Amino acid sequence: MDVKAAKALQLSALLQPEKIRSKPSGASSLSISREPHKKFLRVSVSVKLQPVRTSTIRRRVAPLEVTRSYENIPASTLESGTCHALLDEELILKSRSQEIDPYLNGRCIYLVGMMGSGKTTVGKIMAQVLGYSFCDSDALVEEEVGNSVADIFKHYGEAFFRDKETEVLHKLSLMRRFVISTGGGAVIRPINWKHMHKGVSVWLDVPLEALAQRIAAVGTNSRPLLHYEAGDAYTRALLKLSALFEERGDSYANANARVSLEKIAAKLGQRDVSKLSPTAIALEALEQIEVFLKEEDNNYAER
Repeated sequence: MDVKAAKALQLSALLQPEKIRSKPSGASSLSISREPHKKFLRVSVSVKLQPVRTSTIRRRVAPLEVTRSYENIPASTLESGTCHALLDEELILKSRSQEIDPYLNGRCIYLVGMMGSGKTTVGKIMAQVLGYSFCDSDALVEEEVGNSVADIFKHYGEAFFRDKETEVLHKLSLMRRFVISTGGGAVIRPINWKHMHKGVSVWLDVPLEALAQRIAAVGTNSRPLLHYEAGDAYTRALLKLSALFEERGDSYANANARVSLEKIAAKLGQRDVSKLSPTAIALEALEQIEVFLKEEDNNYAER
């Protein structure tokens, strides 16, 4: 047991009542172990949360148990409090997922947004905490056609790809308990919105400059709408993204919920949205979904 690290990572501090709308039931444990002469720790956290009843929640919500293990964490990370924040985020995320699950009632979640906005990364986190399956609509098109998206654009054209994309979204609209990462251009066809509105749609709104930096860092080979533009990678990405957003911005606004990375950063006191963790973005997505679902629930009750 690393005593100094244990003091830096108190469960009572992790369970901040103003952030987690559940309360500890007493079944909480924390263990930290370190092999002799090693600088890395193994951390296991187990917390049982009892939902707090409110007048706005009419459905029965079961207690939540969260268990998380971390391997090979530097002792300095725990002592600095960085891991404290990570665990705090994940506990809040798990608590929030339990709160909205009765309202979702198995409906699919569709993540929309520009290319490079993090739909796949955030979607996998959301699927895990909700107990949903995850899929990528572009990957399903690739599987059906037998080519990559870039090759489909090259050999068959964008219109062919969009037709296949619509077919995939139609099939997914008949499914339940999926978090779906959609392609950046899925929003341009009204028929796609008809399919996606059978579930809950969430727009990941990322500043174009941040998107251009991400795409420039990984290259444009897998981005058929960017790959053949002239100029350096960042400028090429920024110019094309700006043009695409001009075409699609109003369509993204059709989503049931919007997750603004600039607003998350401001709330957390950060200037650079690239420093936001995917967990923090997933948490904001769940919060915005909860707002939409409760408004929907209230509107239904008033009819």
